[in-house]
Amino acid sequence: MTENAFEAIAGNGPLLLLCDHASNALPPGGLGLEPALLSTHIAYDIGAAAATRALARVYCAPAVLGCWSRLLIDLNRGPDDPTLVMKLSDGSIIPGNAGVDAAEVARRIARFHAPYHAAIAGHLDRIGPDAVLVSMHSFTPSWKGRRRHWEVGVLYDRDRRLAQPLMMRLAEAGFTVGDNEPYSGALEGDTLWRHGTCRGLPHVLIEMRQDLVGTDEQAQEFALRLKPILDAALLDMHS
Repeated sequence: MTENAFEAIAGNGPLLLLCDHASNALPPGGLGLEPALLSTHIAYDIGAAAATRALARVYCAPAVLGCWSRLLIDLNRGPDDPTLVMKLSDGSIIPGNAGVDAAEVARRIARFHAPYHAAIAGHLDRIGPDAVLVSMHSFTPSWKGRRRHWEVGVLYDRDRRLAQPLMMRLAEAGFTVGDNEPYSGALEGDTLWRHGTCRGLPHVLIEMRQDLVGTDEQAQEFALRLKPILDAALLDMHS
């Protein structure tokens, strides 16, 4: 289990890759959860880290990945978001979060949340105004008994500069694409709002269906398939 708040991958160019929910690591005791739950979607975004690292390799691009489970603290939430530290996730009670008070939340923000976002800000300061953010996530094939037919979702808030051409190029490549599905990207305080919207930088959140990226090999193959699609979308955006 790493002691770092984030994993940083060095690289060059304007593209910055992010993975908020890369890890299922928890402190000793695992917040009182059954160990089997740590391999499920409530603990992390299955396949997202492997896909992010694969994209970082093929682009030689910098990347920042969270090192701790979203159950400890959700890096894709603002510090004042009531879902920053979840006490219940998809029907599972998180015992170690049940008695969390404001002081403990502040400690987790300082120890895990703030360093992650400071690392992102540092990369963006270095890259400058040409920076483009791509955040990698994954979603469950079904939710509350209903099948999710999208293979990949493209999430955005108000800025569609990259989202619109990316959705078009994904569809051309044969993907079933969710337009702000299975979630909306309009979440004030989240990672891309903080580092993309507030800086005026183009950005997009890519959601991959977990049955397509369930193993490291599948996730890496998905990333290699995504690379030329993203290349084309970036060219479309700049043109």
